[in-house]
Amino acid sequence: MPVRLLAIAVTAVLLLAGSARAEGLLIIANSSVNVAAPLSLSQVAAIYLLRMTIWSDGSHIVPVNREATSQIREKFTVSVLQQDNTSLAAYWNEMHFMGKQPPVVQESEQAVLAFIRNVPGSIGYISASVAPIDVKVLLRIP
Repeated sequence: MPVRLLAIAVTAVLLLAGSARAEGLLIIANSSVNVAAPLSLSQVAAIYLLRMTIWSDGSHIVPVNREATSQIREKFTVSVLQQDNTSLAAYWNEMHFMGKQPPVVQESEQAVLAFIRNVPGSIGYISASVAPIDVKVLLRIP
């Protein structure tokens, strides 16, 4: 009987891990950002690759990332930037020699939300399971 319980527990953990990985993303911005939502995936990618650095009203865009080991960042990198961590690291090494720094990194979804709430022009991403308060939702990614 204990082996059966262990099998059920392992299955439950795997299902929960899979559902967390499968959840969507929200692209969010500071309430001061004046853009017509939703943004396109290509616009979000351009922001995070520093190809687009100014909002339409002339204010600076401040992108914020999760830490490199975050599953939500991995999903963002694959879904939006259409890259893997290795190719993205190579891209940022190249950008470094052009004097460009990668987006600011925050270590949790709560930190991303706090950053977005407090920094005008900022944009970030969180899991769709988090209820964003006092920020604009610019795009929902399944």
